[in-house]
Amino acid sequence: MLACKRNAGKLAAAVQPSPDLDAVAATPPAGNWSVLLVTLAIQALVSMAVLAVPAMGPAFAQAMGAPPALLGAYIGVVYLGAMAASLAAAPLVLRFGALRTSQAALVLCALGMALPALWPSLPAAAVGAFLTGLGYGPVTPASSHLLARTTPPHRASLVFSIKQTGVPLGGVLAGVFVPGLALAGGAPSALLTVAGAALACALVAQPFRAALDGDRDPGQPLRMGSVTRGLRLVAAEPALKRLALVSFVFSIAQMSFSTYLVTYLTASLGYTLVAAGVLLSAAQAGGVAGRIAWGWVADRWLGAYRMLAWLAGAMALCAAGTAVLQAGAPQALTVFLLMAFGASAIGWNGVYLAEVARCSPPGQASAATGGTLAVTFFGVVLGPMLFGVVSGAFDSYRAGFAALALPTAACAWVLWRVAARGRQPA
Repeated sequence: MLACKRNAGKLAAAVQPSPDLDAVAATPPAGNWSVLLVTLAIQALVSMAVLAVPAMGPAFAQAMGAPPALLGAYIGVVYLGAMAASLAAAPLVLRFGALRTSQAALVLCALGMALPALWPSLPAAAVGAFLTGLGYGPVTPASSHLLARTTPPHRASLVFSIKQTGVPLGGVLAGVFVPGLALAGGAPSALLTVAGAALACALVAQPFRAALDGDRDPGQPLRMGSVTRGLRLVAAEPALKRLALVSFVFSIAQMSFSTYLVTYLTASLGYTLVAAGVLLSAAQAGGVAGRIAWGWVADRWLGAYRMLAWLAGAMALCAAGTAVLQAGAPQALTVFLLMAFGASAIGWNGVYLAEVARCSPPGQASAATGGTLAVTFFGVVLGPMLFGVVSGAFDSYRAGFAALALPTAACAWVLWRVAARGRQPA
């Protein structure tokens, strides 16, 4: 915390922000809990859109006429769009408002679902994946913009973690509903249902627009310099750079786990599609609980770096355990392992995003979040594809999970050394 404060003035000078950025620090008239609930709902719906395809992986692949191993490529295309959108989020938020940007993101996710549903084919799936990514990318920077203005510093990790439970909550919704919808009406029907839910969320959020977007500046220019401001912030501040690199590895673990779990359970362990979807929901539920718990623990006791170090170690152990999981293993053990994997591999984001916001210059939380998320999303682009390559090379998804244990263990060691050297705020 102290290091972030000392560098705030230097950062502001280094990136030469527009004077308009400081004007967004005013607290919106809506209450803090209203902001949290709105951002949580939007985060859940865009996450559900991203995870809808992995939740019914075999059925979607069959509908598109593609092998299930291409699910990694689908997620890679989603996050290429998310990378681009996260960098563009800051100027869009300042010009149109954080809520309007989030509503547009929901519409893009709906289009991304509808396109392959109406025209089932690999080209439509690729374009739909990119549109879904364009919708997913700006939501977290937009919500960080709102929460950074309304959240007391001593509650930041907890509040950001609660908001970020929208990601695994969306995974729970996808795991519970999407496989059944796919079996009942086919993959296109499931995709259209998710699209309708996203559009409904955009409409429900509209009454909050005037209160939450009262700080928007219609004169804010949309220049290339505005788009790259987040990356310059990350490059100028060692703490932001370190967090971004750690998130790169963590995102590889998170999305490889979420993308291939259903396929692994059905292909290697003999689960039905619906049963595998329930286990995906259990893992995502572990992520929901983990995000809240880790935010509370980080705020009260460990601090961000020590908390992230513990989570990295847990990811490594759970990845190794998943790799050796057998079809005859007790169901309770399988559920416990996957929920623990979800709690660590999905539960880290809130602590990470709160620390990014703490290290951001005043009024630039959305820009710093967008810059670090571009690195995070790059890990998501590469991770599932690399997981698929490793699994294909060894003809086993177990090899992919075993490979995840190595970089996450390395992150645990690095983070603990940083905390031990006294760079971690208490």
